[in-house]
Amino acid sequence: MVLYLAKRLGIILRNHEKTPDIKADIKADKRADKKGLGSDRDESISLMEPMLISEGSRFREGLTDLAVEIAARSVGFRRSLPSGLTSALADLVRSMNCYYSNLIEGHDTHPIDIERALKNDYSKDLQKRNLQLEARAHIEVQRWIDEGDLRGRASTVAGICEVHRRFCEKLPDELLWVANPETGEKIEVVPGDLRKRDVRVGRHIPVSPGAVPRFLERFESVYGNLGKADAILATAAAHHRLAWIHPFIDGNGRVARLMSHAMLLETVDTGAIWSVARGLARNVSEYKQRLANCDLTRRNDLDGRAHLSEEALADFTRFFLNTCLDQVRFMEQLVDPERLRTRILMWAEEEIRVGTLPAKAGTVLEAVLYRGELERGEVGHVLDSTDRHARRIVAALTAKNVLVSEGSRAPLRLAFPASLAARWMPGLFPEKAEG
Repeated sequence: MVLYLAKRLGIILRNHEKTPDIKADIKADKRADKKGLGSDRDESISLMEPMLISEGSRFREGLTDLAVEIAARSVGFRRSLPSGLTSALADLVRSMNCYYSNLIEGHDTHPIDIERALKNDYSKDLQKRNLQLEARAHIEVQRWIDEGDLRGRASTVAGICEVHRRFCEKLPDELLWVANPETGEKIEVVPGDLRKRDVRVGRHIPVSPGAVPRFLERFESVYGNLGKADAILATAAAHHRLAWIHPFIDGNGRVARLMSHAMLLETVDTGAIWSVARGLARNVSEYKQRLANCDLTRRNDLDGRAHLSEEALADFTRFFLNTCLDQVRFMEQLVDPERLRTRILMWAEEEIRVGTLPAKAGTVLEAVLYRGELERGEVGHVLDSTDRHARRIVAALTAKNVLVSEGSRAPLRLAFPASLAARWMPGLFPEKAEG
């Protein structure tokens, strides 16, 4: 299984003694390995340039307008929703984000199985259980981000390492190892630790392990001090450049997407109610190809003045921002009040018809939908019924996992269970196959 994971990830760990560039490198690497440190071949940090698309660049055209539109639509969308609904939607989006990020990594863990994992309901099949635990780890890290605990630190070395540590330390042991597909050597993934080996990712050979801290320091200095418009544009550039550095033995793609989520949460005030991951996964071939194109060096004098291709970075930035805009629009349409109300009430009517919900259950859902939350004592007034009947309806809706509260006396809020996503939120993710 470990060998399979390494092949899936496309990671080839190079053995210094078998693939040296020069004899001096072998001796230096041996000395470094004895100390438990990776060698630094003194690569210039200019190899990572350009890190931003400058205002004067001919490739900048239209990108600033895209950034402004994303920010405006994101804020408008969030402010159009009651706070209680925003909270429920953020919970569902975390599962969605986790599902699509896993899918990009080759793991298909449906949100229904993710939801079960959050309730400690795990599969008896070891591989499925491990993937559920992986999904739960992702959810918990993203919740930590959504609650603001990474604010101002998303592109810092400490923040990036903490995201990796928090995610990996919750993984089962079987997912904390990768293998050299050529030698079968097993390599442990240490949560939060920068890699101490050379790696190859497809055709790209990231910087030497000893150089990783230097390149991350440069990464932090560039992406941590930007104005709002530049910060939005830089989210795409940072996404690639982190993958280009490849600071960890494993988990780099996932960390890059979580970092991007955190950066967008702060720069465009997403409210955690939409995510770029869905769009990237739905266009995964284009995503990976455009990401790989950013590894290419400058083609000619019209392709910027730095080491890497500025045109490729601009193309990826445009793709990334258009994907963000597409996802905001998708969520706006999906959560359109009248359409959402119609879908929820149709579901409630069907449940009432077959006897699994009491009469007037839809009235309670409609009230919570419009208000964002509903005090328990107000349910009877909304229904114009006895408290006993009100409690019966609340209990039935709670059992269906469509109403939740923080306690027995706390207000009622709407929830979006993954099992009902196909009915309430069609298109958010595929329906779960039987079996």
